[in-house]
Amino acid sequence: MLPAVSLGLWHNFGGVTLFENSRAMVRKAFDLGITHFDLANNYGPPPGAAEETFGRILRQDLHGYRDELVISTKAGYEMWPGPYGNWGSKKYLVASLDQSLKRMGLEYVDIFYHHRPDPGTPLEETMGALDLLVRQGKALYVGLSNYDASQTKAAISILRQLGTPCLIHQMSYSMFNRQPEAGLLPLLQEEGVGSIAFSPLAKGLLTDRYLHGIPADSRAAGGSIFLQPQDITAEKVEKARSLNELAAARGQSLAQMALAWLLREGRLTSVLIGASKVSQIEDCAGAIKRLDFSAEEVARIEEILK
Repeated sequence: MLPAVSLGLWHNFGGVTLFENSRAMVRKAFDLGITHFDLANNYGPPPGAAEETFGRILRQDLHGYRDELVISTKAGYEMWPGPYGNWGSKKYLVASLDQSLKRMGLEYVDIFYHHRPDPGTPLEETMGALDLLVRQGKALYVGLSNYDASQTKAAISILRQLGTPCLIHQMSYSMFNRQPEAGLLPLLQEEGVGSIAFSPLAKGLLTDRYLHGIPADSRAAGGSIFLQPQDITAEKVEKARSLNELAAARGQSLAQMALAWLLREGRLTSVLIGASKVSQIEDCAGAIKRLDFSAEEVARIEEILK
């Protein structure tokens, strides 16, 4: 159902110049065969801005291709003040998706995720809300994100009983974050649930971006809460340099190899990339040209990642 590479639209590309850059990236992604666009209610700033921007691009450029697109959004983090603007209650999830559909100008999304588990709401209520939204025709499929293995197993069971099976799980997974391998990925394979990795490039650390310092125009230099200078440790940079050498020997960029490593042997349904330039999308899309790894290459990667 999903292409191997998906595009996440996480930021508000406001202003004429930034909007046109965002528009160019979406168009290029579509031309390269990337047809899955991933959003969330709170992506911005301000919250909702990414969906509004994507909705505008849809109207201007892709309105004739709606049936070729997989559009996903999520709810689960704070969207508006008050007791019903956060977490996982039925009231929040139903209201949030209604608002997301209005921002994007859509009648339905293809996938609606609960963005994180809610310790204060019974899981049955949250999963019941997802089931309701499918039955209302506002989402075709439902997914989970940031649930651990035990939470995922319980949610999958409830959704199956309701008659709206869980389609996919979105988790943080990369060469530098292999936690899903311990329990979550085997569970998803056992249950027949798809998997998609966000931050597959470790927020840019698995690219050539930080191999020789922190560029002035980089996320880390720009005060991002998602990647700060202290996150770019000497140990990670040294590992990235070694991986980069191996990628070059394979005829790939480091980013391409990092994505291919996740996709090898069909372990994941898709990888979710973020980008700020068209060239980054072109580079990442090229990962699918070579997904095979020799036993020696796998062994070398495991040695580097120790």
